Amino acid sequence: MKRWIVMMVLTLVAFGLTGLLLSQEHNHDQQTSGGQSELNATTEAMGHGHIHEDHEHMAAHMHMSELRKAQLGDAAKAQEVVEQARPALEKYRDYKVALEEGFRIFLPNVPQKMYHFTNYQYAIGEAFRFDPTRPTSLLYEKHGDDYKLIGAMYTAPVRFSEQQLNERIPLSMTQWHQHVNMCKPPQGREIEALGKNAKFGLNGSITTQEACDAAGGTFMPHVFGWMVHMYPWEKTPDEIWSVERQLKDKPGSEHHDHGDMAGMEHKH
Repeated sequence: MKRWIVMMVLTLVAFGLTGLLLSQEHNHDQQTSGGQSELNATTEAMGHGHIHEDHEHMAAHMHMSELRKAQLGDAAKAQEVVEQARPALEKYRDYKVALEEGFRIFLPNVPQKMYHFTNYQYAIGEAFRFDPTRPTSLLYEKHGDDYKLIGAMYTAPVRFSEQQLNERIPLSMTQWHQHVNMCKPPQGREIEALGKNAKFGLNGSITTQEACDAAGGTFMPHVFGWMVHMYPWEKTPDEIWSVERQLKDKPGSEHHDHGDMAGMEHKH
């Protein structure tokens, strides 16, 4: 029963917001005004996108950047990002400092394996520059009434090419991901995005424009921008940029294998 309540709350929040699915193809002014709504959508994906019992349709809703062959300088460039981020993020080990500086907890009262503290101003900036010291979100685990900082999430507009992502963090070191091919349920039918046999949503069986139109939904070919996690206090590059962890650290996905996702390759 508790799991069902969590699923319902998250889905109703996700599909009930006005302007949930704004395009990242806007000009500068539009991005500035719409930035918070876009990041609401992103953090909602983090919170609800993988709360389900069955991953049968997950690959169709997840797009990964291709893992490239390592080039000279890639490891050093990625490590430079880590070295810049670590000292800047240290102060956020006290989560209250994060709150004081404008980060907001997404769904603080809903149990999650990992909590996103998102700074919407930093998110807007990510569309125009990459600053390792100003991530879109801080990643925390909750222990009692306290939060333990474990990492950071960076974002990029959906319009970015893989080459542009590679310029931020080499794609031989990690993979970015997007949520794609989502059919938003018609108003009043949000409940149909829940459960193992859902048709709508990021867990749904509907993955094409035609099927979504026929069901009366609204098709979103790409729902959110690019996202990537970094765990800067881990010991090795594979752990710092772990693709498996950034996907498994989502609620409800800790007991599933993501190895068959389209475009995903293992580094180990």
